[in-house]
Amino acid sequence: MLTQPPMEETRLQRGQRKLTEIDGQAGQQVIDALADVAPDFATYLFEFPFGDIYARPGLSLRDREIATVAALTAMGTAAPQLRVHIEAALNVGLSETEITEVLMQMSVYAGFPAALNGLMAAKEVFAARHAQGEADDEDVGG
Repeated sequence: MLTQPPMEETRLQRGQRKLTEIDGQAGQQVIDALADVAPDFATYLFEFPFGDIYARPGLSLRDREIATVAALTAMGTAAPQLRVHIEAALNVGLSETEITEVLMQMSVYAGFPAALNGLMAAKEVFAARHAQGEADDEDVGG
């Protein structure tokens, strides 16, 4: 009896797995929102950023989310994406305090308005998590 070699994971499958690992439900909501307007773009999001870049060795998902939160904050034009990635940063192990420090660091390189907008986005994400009982133990009450 011949056995088939295990199938290699495709870029799409790897991207779907990484997106779930990083963003959980928030990432899937972005993909779902694209289904009726640009389903091919959803596939591109799975394959390139998550299937290729996030899946690379060399940086942990935690480190990648620090870089992503910093970049989106510095852009100043990506508040919805920033909120998704603040949630992702929490999902991969950053604390609210660490995220706040990353956002404050951006005041030096991206300016106070960008940092302030980032902090307001974080405040929204943190409040929603607290309301759902998902508060970061390190940051509660202190």
